[in-house]
Amino acid sequence: MKKALITGITGQDGSYLADLLLQKDYEVHGIIRRASSFNTSRIDHLYQDPHLNGVRLFLHYGDLSDALNLTRLIDRIGPDEIYHLGAQSHVRVSFDIPENTSDVTGLGTIRILEAVRESKVQARFYQASSSEMFGKVQAVPRTETTPFWPRSPYAVAKVFAYWATVNYRESYGMHTSNGILFNHESPRRGETFVTRKITRAVARIKKGLQKELHLGNLDAQRDWGYAPEYVEGMWRMLQQDTPDDYVLSTNETHSVKEFVIEAFGHAGLNWEDHVKYDARYERPAEVDLLIGDYAKAKAQLGWEPQTRFKDLVRIMVDADLAALG
Repeated sequence: MKKALITGITGQDGSYLADLLLQKDYEVHGIIRRASSFNTSRIDHLYQDPHLNGVRLFLHYGDLSDALNLTRLIDRIGPDEIYHLGAQSHVRVSFDIPENTSDVTGLGTIRILEAVRESKVQARFYQASSSEMFGKVQAVPRTETTPFWPRSPYAVAKVFAYWATVNYRESYGMHTSNGILFNHESPRRGETFVTRKITRAVARIKKGLQKELHLGNLDAQRDWGYAPEYVEGMWRMLQQDTPDDYVLSTNETHSVKEFVIEAFGHAGLNWEDHVKYDARYERPAEVDLLIGDYAKAKAQLGWEPQTRFKDLVRIMVDADLAALG
């Protein structure tokens, strides 16, 4: 039985990845931060599965700012695969807390890589890189060879982590791979991210619990995919004999405004009656357009997206409506 360690297991991607790996008969370990209240809602269902009964899922307290603890955990667990998904992952918030973002998202990756190297565990390592690294438009669509031009503290930290992953691969012969994932969403997306903020507001407005939705830039264009499909791509990367870097995307781009129109329309609402502009949600430096080319992942991993834009929006709206009863 293979062992996998997931940082960020309580997040959207971490929870779907845990689902996938348990289905593939892995023993799954996750690192969670100590908090005064439970924050495991996205993975609680795994303990209620009668086929699993919690026997192959183990959670450990840890923090990406604590190198000694990370080294001890990796040495004790002895994972075959490590999926490093943990980060301060909110782009707009990274402008407010740039130092913390740099420490957790950037240096946190170095700490994990060093822990693997120091422990001498022969683990394959996945780094959750981001399309935000491309930032300012250099090429359309973006590929694995498109130069980076980060436009936020989050993106800068992710570029640091990307090159650290490449450097450990080249310097120490470690099996380290970067997944450059474009935006991927789901009903488990955090409520402060724009897509979930929209679909949750649509559901609440439909149910009479809310009247308005305040948003920033509606013209930003993104390449949106479905998160469960993207974690499958992560897993496929670590099954390759040779580590490498891959873009996962849909090769389609849609604006925030398009997302709003589709979400409200699916619920039978006129978006213009409810959406208000709020400058507080504007970024100091915006990424105007993100679109990726997943040709390499398709050719080498056999991966390609299945869920397209309109279906994704409808999945999220329907889930938020169902959650309200």
